[in-house]
Amino acid sequence: MLFLEYPILCLVTDRLRCSGRSLEEIVENAVDGGVDIVQLREKDLEPIRLFELACRIRSITEGKAKLFINDRIDIAIASGADGVQLGENSLSVETARSISNGTLAIGRSVHRVKDVHEAYKMATDLVVLGAVFATKTHPEIAPIGHEIFKHLTGNITSPVVGIGGITPENVGCIIEAGASGAGVITAISEAPDPTTATLEMKAEMVKAWKDTHGTSVTIP
Repeated sequence: MLFLEYPILCLVTDRLRCSGRSLEEIVENAVDGGVDIVQLREKDLEPIRLFELACRIRSITEGKAKLFINDRIDIAIASGADGVQLGENSLSVETARSISNGTLAIGRSVHRVKDVHEAYKMATDLVVLGAVFATKTHPEIAPIGHEIFKHLTGNITSPVVGIGGITPENVGCIIEAGASGAGVITAISEAPDPTTATLEMKAEMVKAWKDTHGTSVTIP
């Protein structure tokens, strides 16, 4: 269970894009600024190092923000995380739910129409859809744009977070297009002041949400 209010702001981590600062410092700053979910996504780390990092990040987010671990169900369970974020080539949502015995929220990152359909059928707890705009993190992924994003979100009943090239200037577009929130990496991690960057992003999201929906909604 997520128990969050829309709009959701998710920080996806990349410790190599922190402008010389530690990932723990960036996460702490982002949590202070009101980030709702931290997705720990450090694919190159060996399991023991990833577990140790997950435990440190858990201690920062505990009681303040949800923690999702990218792809590693075992480390998500062992570190006391709230969820696991599955990629396109990961285990199915159904399998992940079975392995975790229902103790983890299951997120799914999707880029293709067929993956959107799977997320819909499996009642995924959180769908991360992108890239919405061009992004330097994944330049190989063609941006779908907010109009196609709007079309795709119409087929998903789960909370949908848009990701890819999200800035305070364009985040309102994806909220208006049906997003439940936004996922960002460098907009926070490379900002001179990550706390202020988080506050500014969240403020723009809340404004767009109120203009579009009129109120916040709690995710069950």
